[in-house]
Amino acid sequence: MKNDFKAYVSAALFEASGEAVFALGDGTVRFETGASIEAHDGAVLCAALHPKGSGLVTGGDDGRLVWSHPSGVEPLAEIKGRWIDAVASNADSGLIAYAAGRELHVRDVADAKFARLFTHERSVADITFDAKGRRIAAATYGGAMLWYARIAEQKPIPLKWAGSHVAVAFSPDGKYLMSSMQENQLHGWRLSDSKDLKMGGYPAKVKSLVFFSKGLLLATSGAPGAVVWPFAGANGPLGKEAAEIGFDESALVTRVAAAPDKSLLAAGLDDGRVWVCDVATSRMETIKAEKGPAISALAVSPKGDRVAWGDEEGGAGVAEIPAG
Repeated sequence: MKNDFKAYVSAALFEASGEAVFALGDGTVRFETGASIEAHDGAVLCAALHPKGSGLVTGGDDGRLVWSHPSGVEPLAEIKGRWIDAVASNADSGLIAYAAGRELHVRDVADAKFARLFTHERSVADITFDAKGRRIAAATYGGAMLWYARIAEQKPIPLKWAGSHVAVAFSPDGKYLMSSMQENQLHGWRLSDSKDLKMGGYPAKVKSLVFFSKGLLLATSGAPGAVVWPFAGANGPLGKEAAEIGFDESALVTRVAAAPDKSLLAAGLDDGRVWVCDVATSRMETIKAEKGPAISALAVSPKGDRVAWGDEEGGAGVAEIPAG
């Protein structure tokens, strides 16, 4: 499947069923089945899979949070005059979190009355749940803040590191929180003792990061190949070197994606190409060979058998991963 949506592809995700969904800069959500939903009066800024596994929860520059599915769109929240810049969801807890400015909101899809509001000193750039949806991390200027998602009155646990933090990811075992920064750096914290993990040396900004291979590996963008850090053992990546997969001096990796329990990694490049690599066997396959606009969105299906991508000018596609 290939499409030209003629609008920046903000996100590409797979539903639990294995069908691909795309969120676009023109405010629409497009389904692989052909359905097109007018989700926002303006651009989609962020997207997450709904906790039920069907449809997308999106935030826009119209201040609305909505749930889009093939049969229509359901409003979830609205903050007039604000942009909803980040959204996260968790299937185990049934929670949805979204950020607007300095505020982090949490909702429960099973309880319309449930609402939590956590306020930060600086704007929140990204949010993520841990594996069970019990804790939530917010990336902001000067580090990250850890909250318990369901507790109303609490003080956050600050994880400090100078600079602007723009994307965060928990390791699947909950032992580490990793953050990409506005500078060309990756930073992290071991949560048991807040020990800093300084992981620099990137030639470009790290815009995308993903844990895979059952949490044993972390892949990031920001280099001519996908940078892969080892997280096995008691000390994770401490004292270890990263590997670089698919090195190509003519391009930079802009997006990485993977199925959490698989050893397969996908990468999208700034020249429009997409490849996949099984790190267990080192087998690489080119999924999209033709060059074009930079890849802006990338996803691997839950079974690890399909890849979906989108680019900065609206090109998008879904492809089967060749069996190895």
